[in-house]
Amino acid sequence: MAAFARRTLDLLLPPQALDGGPALSPGLSGEAWSRILWLSEPVCDGCGLPTAHDLAGARCAACESRPRAFDRARAACLYDEHSRDLILQLKHADRTDLSGLLAKWLLRSAGGLIENSDVIVPVPMHWRRLLARRYNQAAEIARPLARHTGLAFLPDSLRRKRDTGSQGGRSGGARRRNVAGAFHVPERKAAGVAGRRVLLIDDVLTTGATAEGCARALKAAGAAAVHVAVVARVKEMESRPI
Repeated sequence: MAAFARRTLDLLLPPQALDGGPALSPGLSGEAWSRILWLSEPVCDGCGLPTAHDLAGARCAACESRPRAFDRARAACLYDEHSRDLILQLKHADRTDLSGLLAKWLLRSAGGLIENSDVIVPVPMHWRRLLARRYNQAAEIARPLARHTGLAFLPDSLRRKRDTGSQGGRSGGARRRNVAGAFHVPERKAAGVAGRRVLLIDDVLTTGATAEGCARALKAAGAAAVHVAVVARVKEMESRPI
C-alpha cells in the first residue's frame, strides 16, 4: 500500500530533480547529470586519481614516492563548477536533503572500499563550528551510507580537538600545518576502531591533509586500515613531502 501511495503521489506531483526540472536521472535532471565528471576505473588505488591506463591495483607516481597516511581513497566525481554547487548547498545552505543522494554516489564509487571496511567514521567538525552550522555535512553523508551498507556508524569516534578553521584558500603546506595534531580518538571510543578497517567519509578531497590527519589519529588508536571515500576530489592533489 505504501508503494502504491508513492506511485499515486508521483502521478499527481511528478518528481522534481534537486537542480530543478524533471528528475530524468536519480536526483538530478538529465542535463545536470551529464555535466558531472564521474570517476571510475582506471584510477590510482592509493588516492583515486584518474589514470590513462589500468593500473590494476597499482599506484600513481605521487603515491609511490610518498605513501599517504590513509590506505586507499575513492571519489565519486571531480570537484568542478558542476559538482561544486550541490556540495556547497549541503555544506552551507541547510540542504541536508542532498545527503542521501550523495551517499548513493559513494555506493557506486567506493564499492571496493566498502567491502573491505568494518565501520564508517565521518571527518569531524570542532564543536564550535558544529554549533554554528548545526550539522556536520560529512556525518550527514555517512549516516545514510551506513544504512545502505550495514556497516557500523561511529560518528563520535573521531574528534577535532581544536578549531582549525576553513582549509579553503590555504596552500598544501599551510593545510597540513593547520590540521597537524588536530584530531584524536577519545580513549573511551578507541575500542570501536581498534583492529577494525575504517571507512572515513568527507565531502571533498583537496590536498589530502585533513584525511591524513584523521588517518593518523585513527591508526594511533589501533585502526587496522583507513580508507577514504569522498563525494568529489580536485583533479590533482599536492604531492610534496610532509
